[in-house]
Amino acid sequence: MDLRPFDHTPRTRIVFGNGTLSRVGELVRENGGTRVLIVSDPGIVRAGYSAQAVASIEEVGLQATIFGEVHENPSTLDVDRCVNAARECGADFIIGLGGGSSMDTAKGCNFILTNGGRMQDYWGVGKATQPMLPMIAIPTTSGTGSECQSFALISDAETHAKMACGDPKAAARVAILDPELTISQPERVTACTGIDALAHALETAVTTKRNALSALYSREGFRLCHAGFSRVLRDPKDVEARGMMLLGAAYAGTAIENSMLGAAHSCANPLTAFFDVVHGEAVGVMLPHIIRFNSQVPEIAAIYESYFDGDLADRVQELLWEAKMPRTIGTYGVSEADLDRLAEMAAQQWTAQFNPRPIARDDFVQIYRAALA
Repeated sequence: MDLRPFDHTPRTRIVFGNGTLSRVGELVRENGGTRVLIVSDPGIVRAGYSAQAVASIEEVGLQATIFGEVHENPSTLDVDRCVNAARECGADFIIGLGGGSSMDTAKGCNFILTNGGRMQDYWGVGKATQPMLPMIAIPTTSGTGSECQSFALISDAETHAKMACGDPKAAARVAILDPELTISQPERVTACTGIDALAHALETAVTTKRNALSALYSREGFRLCHAGFSRVLRDPKDVEARGMMLLGAAYAGTAIENSMLGAAHSCANPLTAFFDVVHGEAVGVMLPHIIRFNSQVPEIAAIYESYFDGDLADRVQELLWEAKMPRTIGTYGVSEADLDRLAEMAAQQWTAQFNPRPIARDDFVQIYRAALA
């Protein structure tokens, strides 16, 4: 049993269930909001979910404005545009409605709107000195678990460095988990975000910061996501399986908040930066190789064995095949000549320091090579 010390304060109330988006108005009012900025992306706006949120908010006599221009893997430019929208409407409450990109942009906006400066000023942990606006997070994908985290992941528009900006004040007051909102997601989005959620559960289970509390969320997050993933791929309208995935992703996100991530995410970010690989795919294609690398540590191998009765790395490969996702990085055009620069960047990623087996640049080269073909 892992009894490392931990210090955990639940910061986010979770409201789970079909149709719970309809409660957003009452929850905004309950948390003191009057002028709400809804941060979302064009796809969610087209799906009508942003309008549903506005209707619920206006029904209780409050004002709402939609900022629906978030891009995937948001940059400092996305945050700056969102801040301008928040200032124009005089927002005193923020809602992040969409995937991880929308929730991250909402959090990033909150940092600058309340504390000033630039996003780069908050790279790290606990750098906001002033109170932040209350926020509700409403995920429409079952992936990042951002709704249960106090970090915003924002890319520097100039350097493309992915900045993890965390502060307890940035955590959402409420997370609304409505499985019905995830049904309309395209198959590819469902697959990529689902694999990402599974990776979160497995990486948080073994990091150097894992503890007895995070282990509970990691294990239940994996159980729910592993049970629901194949069902969702077979039947996208299986709302029970959608609920399993959504709740599992939130639990895995809570685990991240308490134990961080590992080398699979360190490997993924360079693939996104240099080859424009979608985050979930990048994590998924590297995860089996990181599992094999970490399994050389008997204690870690034992944890993996407790999660799946069989070869866990092979099982992840099977799930990638089932999701019609690439299982080699050569698919993205990566060649032997690219491995050094990929490894150089991977070794600099902040999550690498939490990997349970020490990992250096040369290790990353070998891991990328194993994933090449």
